[in-house]
Amino acid sequence: MLKRLLCLALVAAVRVTADTPITPVPPHADFRVATIQVRIAPDHRDWTYRLGEPAKFRIMVTADNTPVDNATVTYSVGPELMPAEKKTALVPLEGLVVDGGTLNTGGFIRCKASVEFAGRTYQGVATAAFAPETIKPYQTEPADFDAFWAKGKVELAKIPLEARLTLLPDACTDKVNVYHVSFSTANQPWNPQPPRIYGILCEPKAPGKYPAVLKVPGAGVRPYAGDPDLAARGVIVLEIGIHGIPVNLPQNVYDAMYGGALHSYWVTQLDNKDSYYYRRVYLGCVRANDFLTSRENWNGKDLLVTGASQGGQLSLVTAGLDPRVTALAAIHPAMCDVVAPLHGRAGGWPHPFKPNDDGSPSIHATPAKIATTGYYDSVNFARRLKVPGFYIWGFNDEVTPPTSTFAAYNVITAPKTLAVQPEQAHTYPSEQWEAVNRWIMNNLGLK
Repeated sequence: MLKRLLCLALVAAVRVTADTPITPVPPHADFRVATIQVRIAPDHRDWTYRLGEPAKFRIMVTADNTPVDNATVTYSVGPELMPAEKKTALVPLEGLVVDGGTLNTGGFIRCKASVEFAGRTYQGVATAAFAPETIKPYQTEPADFDAFWAKGKVELAKIPLEARLTLLPDACTDKVNVYHVSFSTANQPWNPQPPRIYGILCEPKAPGKYPAVLKVPGAGVRPYAGDPDLAARGVIVLEIGIHGIPVNLPQNVYDAMYGGALHSYWVTQLDNKDSYYYRRVYLGCVRANDFLTSRENWNGKDLLVTGASQGGQLSLVTAGLDPRVTALAAIHPAMCDVVAPLHGRAGGWPHPFKPNDDGSPSIHATPAKIATTGYYDSVNFARRLKVPGFYIWGFNDEVTPPTSTFAAYNVITAPKTLAVQPEQAHTYPSEQWEAVNRWIMNNLGLK
């Protein structure tokens, strides 16, 4: 698969002068506009090493794909997301080779470098893998984990679905009906009034029985449009929000909520497993499947869940909680092994226990909050997966670092397929979506 240079290239209008010697100005031009890149690559083409094997990184600075001689870079090398000493060096035309060291236990070493031209900073990154298949999670499993979630699902089942559908004529196509939908779900214990989950439902217009796909969202607060393209290929698709608010409002409404009541929602009530924000969210995903399986045009057998980042987290959770799920596709899943920073290793988003920049402990690193994460960490849902899954992420991800995602992936005993794009950060290249969609369609038996 063709790999892209991600997050490494920026374009700047740079007047080449004595203090910004990039490349010569063409004789017919007054100044040159150059595409500056900081390129870093490990000395193994697959970016992967055995335990104890030394790694080296080559750093190059280019302007319009031409090496820049003696560019001054600031670089660091060390375990991903951990503090690393910064050094400064000149980069020759053939590149600067730096020692990456090695690891004696499974993990990742990251090299980062930056250069300044004309007042702008350009960055590059590369991350070497060391026996990632051996990474084990630090997250523990509460003794009452299954009982806790079984109780939650019993409570959920007592709440009537009360589904409401509103056709969105302007969003419909000749092949697909599009609805804004909502249905009741479980609430936090102190509030007896059931909240609602909102989403966009896309269904084929043609009579028949169809597989269903639940699309769960990444972090944040935003509107959703559904997936009429996938529905046109013969799939019932429900894309949900998780915050109990309609998903077809103007963007400024969500911006106001994200900056106010929903700011840092991922740590809300983290010190109490019964009232933590994600309790309602996780059960809400199960309730979304209640809605999908209630549709008369569902084929009664195929129910796939998919999402990226927080959506990857919710895919693992939903498939681990709900036996009706028949497959999942998780893209760089979040909430994986979040306690790892307490042991000196990178953990997953939302990084509640990551030390502060000065090395002091996070304010969230309390016994109660640490204990709560055991009930919500993706690792403990990954242990319970029984259905086929497709997983994909990159080595350069600094939001859901690969150490954390491998910690979850390695405990999965169900059939699993892993695709990696080593250069990929926490981004969404087209090659990734092509791979995910191809796997989903094959799993559903569609073209």
